[in-house]
Amino acid sequence: MNAINTIHNLTPDTLISNPAGTPVVSTVSITADAQAVWDVVGDFGGFAKFIPALASIEVVGTGPGSVRYKQFKEGGLVVVEQLNSRDDRALSMTWTTIYNNLGIRNLWASMTVVPASERLCNATWTIIAEPAEGNPASPVEFHNFLQGFADDAMNNVQKLFAS
Repeated sequence: MNAINTIHNLTPDTLISNPAGTPVVSTVSITADAQAVWDVVGDFGGFAKFIPALASIEVVGTGPGSVRYKQFKEGGLVVVEQLNSRDDRALSMTWTTIYNNLGIRNLWASMTVVPASERLCNATWTIIAEPAEGNPASPVEFHNFLQGFADDAMNNVQKLFAS
């Protein structure tokens, strides 16, 4: 038995921490019923519908606590995330990254859809993240990378509902 990890000095711990930093917010207005938009952006396992860089998504479990494995088409990039909360009446969910090889340390995100009228709504993806140790991007470059990724995805959502 390792003297450092004896049964007498074990305490609860976790590697998952809420990130600090400026949120990245990407909002698009969509001419569609809010529930129809939620059926797309609120599908934890369906992000490949609006993020074409994803090769596959596998979700293990259902509801909060389920885990999503995302593989990208290029570079062997992988992201593993846990669904933290989901409210289908409020059209909102949150998740946290557990593992990735994208140069991101802690990441928390939310997706919401807010009705503006019967056939108009706003879909918003919010991300708060920190760069991993050794990530060469400056804080501005890191923020711009996340903003560009979220904006591209949300613009794709908007295109899905364009007539």
